[in-house]
Amino acid sequence: MNQPHLYSFDPRSFRDALGDFATGIAVVTARGADGQPVGVTINSFTSVSLEPPLVLWNLGLHSPSLATFEACSHYAVNVLAADQAGFSQRFAQSQADKFAGIEFKVGAGDAPLLPGCCAWFECRNEMRYPGGDHLIFVGHVEGFRREQKPPLIFHGGRYRSLA
Repeated sequence: MNQPHLYSFDPRSFRDALGDFATGIAVVTARGADGQPVGVTINSFTSVSLEPPLVLWNLGLHSPSLATFEACSHYAVNVLAADQAGFSQRFAQSQADKFAGIEFKVGAGDAPLLPGCCAWFECRNEMRYPGGDHLIFVGHVEGFRREQKPPLIFHGGRYRSLA
């Protein structure tokens, strides 16, 4: 019987192995206490429960946006479409105004809804759990919408699209 090759547990090899799992890309958005929109790119989004409708995502403990997401009443998960790699890159970087030039709609709790996505989930910030070097967020979905568009996929360290 062929056994899979087990690698020594170093962070780079671990990250590369995790990259073998294809994921969608989303931008989570909220409003800060000062009313300014905040957004971060994630690939850790998944469903938790249909009844009640719960979703999960996580954010690194060193993220400059962590305090905003811990404190906000609501956030939106904007699932990026295949043609939105630019949004993924924009919201993954640290820059003064990630929303400059973007005409967005406003969802529950004033969370920004990005244009052109394939799905949007408007969530009440329900629960948070420690998870190593990340904080795990569980949101209660109060509303959602979707469009028939292919999603943006990330696999093996690069963007992909469905064939």
